[in-house]
Amino acid sequence: MKKDIHPNYRPVIFWDMQSNTKFMSRSTVESRDTIQWEDGNTYPLVKIEISSYSHPFYTGSKQNFLANAGQVEKFMKKYKK
Repeated sequence: MKKDIHPNYRPVIFWDMQSNTKFMSRSTVESRDTIQWEDGNTYPLVKIEISSYSHPFYTGSKQNFLANAGQVEKFMKKYKK
Protein backbone atom coordinates (compact mmCIF):
# COMPACT_ATOMS: atom_id res chain seq x y z
CA MET A 1 0.00 0.00 0.00
CA LYS A 2 1.12 3.52 -0.72
CA LYS A 3 1.76 5.73 2.29
CA ASP A 4 -0.15 8.95 3.05
CA ILE A 5 -2.94 8.46 0.51
CA HIS A 6 -5.55 6.75 2.69
CA PRO A 7 -8.07 8.68 4.81
CA ASN A 8 -7.83 8.55 8.59
CA TYR A 9 -10.04 5.63 9.72
CA ARG A 10 -10.82 6.17 13.40
CA PRO A 11 -13.56 5.92 16.05
CA VAL A 12 -16.28 8.57 15.60
CA ILE A 13 -19.39 9.37 17.65
CA PHE A 14 -22.61 9.73 15.64
CA TRP A 15 -25.45 11.70 17.23
CA ASP A 16 -28.94 11.03 15.89
CA MET A 17 -30.59 14.42 16.42
CA GLN A 18 -34.13 13.08 16.02
CA SER A 19 -33.94 10.44 18.75
CA ASN A 20 -31.13 12.11 20.75
CA THR A 21 -29.16 8.85 20.60
CA LYS A 22 -25.36 8.69 20.41
CA PHE A 23 -23.35 5.70 19.23
CA MET A 24 -19.74 5.00 18.39
CA SER A 25 -18.56 3.57 15.10
CA ARG A 26 -15.47 3.82 12.93
CA SER A 27 -15.40 6.17 9.97
CA THR A 28 -13.26 8.37 7.75
CA VAL A 29 -15.69 11.30 7.93
CA GLU A 30 -14.16 14.62 8.97
CA SER A 31 -15.68 16.77 11.71
CA ARG A 32 -14.70 19.88 13.64
CA ASP A 33 -16.97 19.00 16.58
CA THR A 34 -15.74 16.74 19.37
CA ILE A 35 -17.35 15.08 22.37
CA GLN A 36 -16.12 13.31 25.47
CA TRP A 37 -17.38 9.73 25.41
CA GLU A 38 -18.26 7.39 28.29
CA ASP A 39 -14.72 6.01 28.38
CA GLY A 40 -13.30 9.49 29.09
CA ASN A 41 -11.68 9.92 25.68
CA THR A 42 -12.53 12.70 23.22
CA TYR A 43 -13.76 11.70 19.76
CA PRO A 44 -14.97 13.54 16.64
CA LEU A 45 -18.74 14.14 16.66
CA VAL A 46 -20.97 13.85 13.59
CA LYS A 47 -24.58 15.02 13.87
CA ILE A 48 -27.00 13.06 11.70
CA GLU A 49 -30.71 13.54 11.11
CA ILE A 50 -31.73 9.90 10.94
CA SER A 51 -30.37 6.49 11.89
CA SER A 52 -31.75 3.07 12.75
CA TYR A 53 -32.76 4.53 16.13
CA SER A 54 -35.24 6.95 14.55
CA HIS A 55 -36.07 5.60 11.07
CA PRO A 56 -39.68 4.35 10.87
CA PHE A 57 -38.62 1.12 9.15
CA TYR A 58 -36.56 0.09 12.18
CA THR A 59 -38.81 1.56 14.88
CA GLY A 60 -42.06 0.27 13.37
CA SER A 61 -43.61 3.72 13.67
CA LYS A 62 -46.14 4.80 11.06
CA GLN A 63 -46.70 8.20 12.60
CA ASN A 64 -44.14 9.94 10.38
CA PHE A 65 -45.72 8.56 7.22
CA LEU A 66 -49.14 9.88 8.22
CA ALA A 67 -47.73 13.29 9.09
CA ASN A 68 -45.94 13.50 5.75
CA ALA A 69 -49.09 12.52 3.87
CA GLY A 70 -50.91 15.44 5.46
CA GLN A 71 -48.12 17.81 4.48
CA VAL A 72 -48.26 16.65 0.86
CA GLU A 73 -52.02 17.20 0.72
CA LYS A 74 -51.62 20.65 2.26
CA PHE A 75 -48.93 21.54 -0.30
CA MET A 76 -51.05 20.29 -3.21
CA LYS A 77 -54.09 22.23 -2.01
CA LYS A 78 -52.07 25.41 -1.56
CA TYR A 79 -50.34 25.37 -4.96
CA LYS A 80 -53.04 23.74 -7.06
CA LYS A 81 -54.05 25.94 -9.98
